[in-house]
Amino acid sequence: MSMQNHSNSRTDPVRQRRALMTRWTQRANRVGYLLFAAAIVLFIVAFTGDFNDTMVTLIVICMTIGSILLAPAIVLGYGLKAAEKDDLAQGR
Repeated sequence: MSMQNHSNSRTDPVRQRRALMTRWTQRANRVGYLLFAAAIVLFIVAFTGDFNDTMVTLIVICMTIGSILLAPAIVLGYGLKAAEKDDLAQGR
């Protein structure tokens, strides 16, 4: 019986979809945080050098795209972890 449940989890379309969504949220988290780090580096460079319109534009673009990626990725990540935890608690 245990082997059957384990093999069903491998072919379960919901769990496969959840695994795919988990990979995409992890990627979005990495890229989002990388863009935030880039914005910080750009700010330091601009602050120590010439604070011009190009640097401000690059900082704003990094912050905006980073926020657009991170907001849903963080929320979905928590939801996916909770769903996985609930499945394990229910014995699925």
